[in-house]
Amino acid sequence: MSERHLAAGADRVTPPGLLEVGHIRRAHGIGGDVIVELGTHRVDRLDVGARLFAGGGWLTVASSRPYQDRWLVHFEGVDGRDAAQRHTNTPLLAEPVDDDAAMWVHELIGADVVEVDGTERGRCVAVLANPAADLLELDSGALVPAVFIVDHTGARITIDPPDGLFDDESG
Repeated sequence: MSERHLAAGADRVTPPGLLEVGHIRRAHGIGGDVIVELGTHRVDRLDVGARLFAGGGWLTVASSRPYQDRWLVHFEGVDGRDAAQRHTNTPLLAEPVDDDAAMWVHELIGADVVEVDGTERGRCVAVLANPAADLLELDSGALVPAVFIVDHTGARITIDPPDGLFDDESG
């Protein structure tokens, strides 16, 4: 759920609608492999043949495997350490995945948050990563665990929170 929209890059034009899905952190070894830190739970973003936009151009995954808490990836045409080092700390962008069951951060931000009984709770201004569950940050400052989302349609998020979640707001 942590994929997000990214604006056009400074040096070259980034195709519209791409989502930031991770970063190439550094070169690994002498053969052109790089360490990739994913910013999404969709590890299929690094499947062989997957295309990612980085540094003003498209890269195709030739191989990938888990490496410590990150991924060791080789992209087609990135051969040798020098070529790999040119991508150090480069954001990785990808096209959105069509998955009706998934909730994407870029779709949640800006949406109105309403309880199942119709009580309006505000607008989602951010989605915060949290080990137990991502949190919707509302314009009121309230935090709502994403596990309470029961529906997301267009610019509206419907939640079914437990009693007491919003009790501190009336103070």
